[in-house]
Amino acid sequence: MTWRHLFSILAVVTLVTLAGCGGAITDEATTPNGTTEPTSESPGETQNTLTANSSGTLSVNFINVGQGSSTLIVGPTNETMLIDSGDWSDDGEDVLAYLEKHDIDRIDYLVTTHADADHIGGHEAIIDYFETEGEGVGAVYDPGITSTSQTYQRYLDAVEEHDVTLYETRAGDQIPFEGVETQVLAPPEGYLAAGDRNENSIVVRLGFGQSSFLLPGDGETASEQFLVDEYGAVLNATVLSASHHGSQSSSGNEFLDVTDPRVAVLSSAYDSQYGHPHDEVLQRFSQQSIQTYWTATHGNIQVTSNGSAITVATQHDAPTAPLELRDGDPIEPGIDADLQQRTVIPVHGSTAMTDGGTTDESAEPTDQVGTLSIATIHEDASADENDNLNDEYIVFENTGDQPLELGGWSVADAADHTYTFPSGFTLDPGAQVALHTGSGSDSATDLYWGSGRAIWNNSGDTVIVRDDSGTIVLQEEY
Repeated sequence: MTWRHLFSILAVVTLVTLAGCGGAITDEATTPNGTTEPTSESPGETQNTLTANSSGTLSVNFINVGQGSSTLIVGPTNETMLIDSGDWSDDGEDVLAYLEKHDIDRIDYLVTTHADADHIGGHEAIIDYFETEGEGVGAVYDPGITSTSQTYQRYLDAVEEHDVTLYETRAGDQIPFEGVETQVLAPPEGYLAAGDRNENSIVVRLGFGQSSFLLPGDGETASEQFLVDEYGAVLNATVLSASHHGSQSSSGNEFLDVTDPRVAVLSSAYDSQYGHPHDEVLQRFSQQSIQTYWTATHGNIQVTSNGSAITVATQHDAPTAPLELRDGDPIEPGIDADLQQRTVIPVHGSTAMTDGGTTDESAEPTDQVGTLSIATIHEDASADENDNLNDEYIVFENTGDQPLELGGWSVADAADHTYTFPSGFTLDPGAQVALHTGSGSDSATDLYWGSGRAIWNNSGDTVIVRDDSGTIVLQEEY
């Protein structure tokens, strides 16, 4: 692994003023005495109140910054990574407000995907704030392609002023994020597309248990093709941060086939001057049945992984079907509304890559799994429900591609009345089974709770399904 430690910031700033938009920081602008490994000093202790991280989980927070991008990641030991910081017009205000709301007092890893002003707009303010009022910024990671913008120069000035470690970063480098398999997949040495900034965005992949997150910055056709060619089928991701705000030049069919995300997140303004997200991308997401969240209608979005399931929480409840996204009401950046849990999605199968980002051909694609969903909730039995308990039922369906072994899994309501699936019960792909509240003889299509009274409240309740380890894999309110 090669690290390029940018010691001489003054030399970089000089280069910024001389370079064109596609100019690259050359080896002469880096350390003159070779390579260096990142420092191993312990980060400052954080007092993080993100509830998703209270039990050793990975929390990925897509902050609503309008036409821009910023993602906060909180690891299982409360280390923090901030990928980008929104648009220059906001000067980091909304990102800092989000960090303050969640008691983030240190940024251990600040990742600059690329130098565009809608991704580094808050860098100067964030570095200044954490270096003067917080517990600092551990290190900054930058792809090394400069911009002549004042926003980029102010960011580098802040790095220099506060003597923050800055690494020029390439594919194969690893960020030492404690408890999370963190890999830099792009850009490669030599850059792509003649040094185009978007195409040479830093692409980060996070692995946590059986879940994975792919965050590709503004990578477009060349970046996606490099990723597909270099990493192949094990590029798969549970959650994909849609590249370039949902531009039609990104999220191509081949890339989506390989990554095969369960969830996609779009970050752009509701009335984007660029028309983001483009209809072509939404069509591609729809064709692959990708559950899609948009910061413009869902607000701040938090995806939490416990390693075997992900939980999605948003500020607003809005459509997640890709072709219905624009039916949701807009939510402006900076709105201080609490996050509400929307869904829990189980994750099956290893998503890990081997060291150095090379492919592991033995890994199975993530689409070869069983997925439990609720097809019908019939909570209001006809006549007197306590005399007609079997007309109160829930229909479960396996919407995945492999059989689901449900033996030992449990179903509960909000009052914790609990049913356990019988040992050996398996639900085949595409099959459904009705769980009736009353008594009867179990079969492949009908199961019976055996309760002497109604379970599901007609006025509303919550269906909670846990696997045999006690992990929530499905939760739905009605």
